[in-house]
Amino acid sequence: MLLGEVLEGLAVREQGVYVDCTFGRGGHSRAILDRLGPGGRLLAFDRDPEAIASALQIGDPRFEAHHARFGELTQVLERAGVFPVDGVLLDLGVSSPQIDTAGRGFSFRQEGPLDMRMDTTRGLTAAQWLSAASQEEIGEVIWAYGEERFAKQIARAIVAARTHSALVGTRQLAQIVASAVRTREPGQDPATRTFQALRIFLNQELEELSLVLPQCLAALRVGGRLAVISFHSLEDRIVKRYLREQSLPEPVPARMAIREADRRPPAMRLVGRAVRASSQEVGVNPRARSASLRVAERLAF
Repeated sequence: MLLGEVLEGLAVREQGVYVDCTFGRGGHSRAILDRLGPGGRLLAFDRDPEAIASALQIGDPRFEAHHARFGELTQVLERAGVFPVDGVLLDLGVSSPQIDTAGRGFSFRQEGPLDMRMDTTRGLTAAQWLSAASQEEIGEVIWAYGEERFAKQIARAIVAARTHSALVGTRQLAQIVASAVRTREPGQDPATRTFQALRIFLNQELEELSLVLPQCLAALRVGGRLAVISFHSLEDRIVKRYLREQSLPEPVPARMAIREADRRPPAMRLVGRAVRASSQEVGVNPRARSASLRVAERLAF
């Protein structure tokens, strides 16, 4: 997704060292490897065991894969003995293979177990959490992470339904949500926002994103670049705010006199504006329609 734009944003150098924080099925990683020379190096990691299994099939001495979360970036680099790096890529959200595999429980369009974990080796499944959470907790999660205006009604319907039978399937949950949502935007399934909210909450996606952004900045050498692809407003808001803050000089407290020369300069510079997928790419891959790419470059300070 946004493959050419990512490569341009990272400005991949032949002898550079790069990190793909979301290997997925390796589209970005393979394209970066194609740009690297014999002295280049690429580290990829992913929290999904299936993604790591796919990554381990790449027989390239310049490449290595790590089973890890975003927030473990610094630890991964330290273990690999790599620091600093020339570029970091964050491709946020859920991957197409995760959505398309019914057994993962991410899709409300296919029948499957109500799982939704990106890392299937740890954490609560959606079914386990929904079976124990209070109506208030469920409503808060659906509102905060899905921006769903019918969050209270959906939470009430879920709690009522689980008194009759355990919530175990994706279509079962989708039908419960549909019964509680009175109206929806044209073309959008009533369960879209609820499934998004549960997935983000269970995988702590926003928390992981907030943890990794400062680690990316610390890991980049001067001139190195950070490229982030986001897919919804909650992610993009965090990325946009962080990059904007890092691209401005150190703020001065109100009514404090300080020389401009004494202010800490910006740590990064923004590289162009946010980039959206082309109409041609959206035509081939409709999921790209909500993708937004932001790029920033590390400055000396």
